[in-house]
Amino acid sequence: MANHKSAVKRARQSEDQRQRNRSRKTRMKNVIRKLEESLNTKATEAAAENLKLAVSIIEKTAAKGVIHRNTASRKISRLTRRVNAL
Repeated sequence: MANHKSAVKRARQSEDQRQRNRSRKTRMKNVIRKLEESLNTKATEAAAENLKLAVSIIEKTAAKGVIHRNTASRKISRLTRRVNAL
């Protein structure tokens, strides 16, 4: 446990940030899961709409520093290729 006042504050800030990052990452995973469901059902229009939403959220997640920008780019690229293959 933190002993100094500044260390206590840092621990509190870290916990808040961890919760925020976790929320953002979960949102990203959920939107990707929704896109994959529409890919599995071969719903082209739904997949295109879900891809647009997924790309936006993945880019936002990377911009906040929760995931690396190259990871975001890779995820977007792979999802786009799958949607285009439909």
